[in-house]
Amino acid sequence: MAGQAGQERRTDDPVGPGPLAGIKVVELGSMYAAPTAGRMLRDFGADVVKIEDPASGDFARQWQPAHNGLAIGYSRLNSGKRSVGIDMRSPEGREVAKALIADADVVIENFRPGRMEAWGLGFKELSAEHPRLVMTRVSGFGQTGPYSARPGFGTVAETASGYAFLNGWPDTPPTAPPFGFADSIAGISAAFGTSMALFKREMTGQGSEVDVALYEPLMFILGDAVLNYTSSGTIMQRHGNASGAASPRGIYEAADGGWLSIAASNQSIALRLFEAMGRPDLKDDERFATNTARMANNEAMQQIVIDWVSSYPRDEALAILDEHEVVAAAVNDAQDVTQDPHFRERTLVELANTVLGPALMPGPILHLDDYTGPRYDGVAAIGEHTREVLVDQLGMDADEVGRLAAAGVLSN
Repeated sequence: MAGQAGQERRTDDPVGPGPLAGIKVVELGSMYAAPTAGRMLRDFGADVVKIEDPASGDFARQWQPAHNGLAIGYSRLNSGKRSVGIDMRSPEGREVAKALIADADVVIENFRPGRMEAWGLGFKELSAEHPRLVMTRVSGFGQTGPYSARPGFGTVAETASGYAFLNGWPDTPPTAPPFGFADSIAGISAAFGTSMALFKREMTGQGSEVDVALYEPLMFILGDAVLNYTSSGTIMQRHGNASGAASPRGIYEAADGGWLSIAASNQSIALRLFEAMGRPDLKDDERFATNTARMANNEAMQQIVIDWVSSYPRDEALAILDEHEVVAAAVNDAQDVTQDPHFRERTLVELANTVLGPALMPGPILHLDDYTGPRYDGVAAIGEHTREVLVDQLGMDADEVGRLAAAGVLSN
């Protein structure tokens, strides 16, 4: 069963629709970042219509891993969106897309800069006819600047931003993450920018162009690297599991082979950790009494924590740390996450009615007190909603839609 239009409600749900209910989004996005933005908006009530190539669809449908022929990553980002198959390389297809955009509040696109303009679908062209339109654009290096014409994927953003240089251990090469980190951060940022533009529109009546480069949100979350260099000349280096800012902090192996993290990132937590370890004497040891001293003697500080954690099974160590209100957690794998009662109650949602079987995935990234979130009911096939959207919603002639479908411009 495919996802349905708009905000789906549980029959026993006591609260109203999401805050973006009534907002129509056309997603001209593929792969990861732009579809992430589309999912963020859909999660809070927007009706997202995804335009896909009528033959091949979003390339993410071909990603691995897949289960029973359905790409897991595509399913996570696109459940609940409606799929319309349009060949954007065709002039007739672009005219259909224009008609769909004319009925929308938001367009999300992630083509290389200049492509939408070449198709006559740039922001200036569209906003001249639809001044309330919000157009959110996600690209590798942004719509402006010397690198704007370059293609970009998450891996490039992760290296160009400075992230990969700081990720890893001092004696290992720079390391990119094994998942779509830059794309996800950019997609969330694009949804944030879209929401701001919609808010501005409510105040002024005027739409906006939102320009998101894959690397910029990631460069922001690197923290102090750029400011540190430009103010002090220091190039921050890889520290492994340490932060380079506070001690003790890290990931430690327990006696039973389990792993846990400890973050004594402020003074009071560090002092509580000393109590938890049965080492109150460390509070008065000049090597460890302050964060500055601990950072200067970090190797010795870390060894004390390593030795203490390794003397207890993980659950027992975590119980002691919890009793003393030390910030700590187990290092979870996916099985741990799905079995954890906290995550099952608050964070995980069911992806229903797909060949993936009874499956769980992370739900909306934040919670509102008057909205419980959407349901994730199926994943649309390529162009599954073409006729529904074009004929039933837009009022296009059914015979004309059939002709275009026969010509390969649209999906059947």
